[in-house]
Amino acid sequence: MDNKMMKKIGMTISLFMGVSMSFFLSLTGTLTSGHFTLPSWIISFAISVVISIIIGFLVPMKKINDKVLGAFKLKPFSFPARCMESFVSDLIYTPVMTFCMVFMAYKQAISHGESLSLGRMFMGSLLICFVVGFILIFILMPLFMKAAMKMYGVDPSKKPR
Repeated sequence: MDNKMMKKIGMTISLFMGVSMSFFLSLTGTLTSGHFTLPSWIISFAISVVISIIIGFLVPMKKINDKVLGAFKLKPFSFPARCMESFVSDLIYTPVMTFCMVFMAYKQAISHGESLSLGRMFMGSLLICFVVGFILIFILMPLFMKAAMKMYGVDPSKKPR
């Protein structure tokens, strides 16, 4: 598989992952806030999608994951490697997405006279979203990789590494 095809597949996976992570993390955040409203969730989801797509296009996840797997001497596609890749992706995406969603909710709450701690809101939400994000990445990444490879006519049984 040539480099151009790998980039297309990588960008497609980033797009799929970004939308999925945004959907579930914004839903998790708004549900756990105790103040779920459809408009606040839609706004949170939209902002999160934009942020995750930007991260996906700017951060070379495959290169980073390859270096991390090499540093820990993990065999690609093994269970430990999948756990590590999920953890690395979660470390990159979740804190940024969570902070933006929490900051937006914080600004809205204080504009309505609430007295809240941004740090406390962020840390509580980050802990929950980090766990949810890890599980989502671990489950969805292989599915999206197979789907993206099929979209571009690449045999998913031949691993792209």
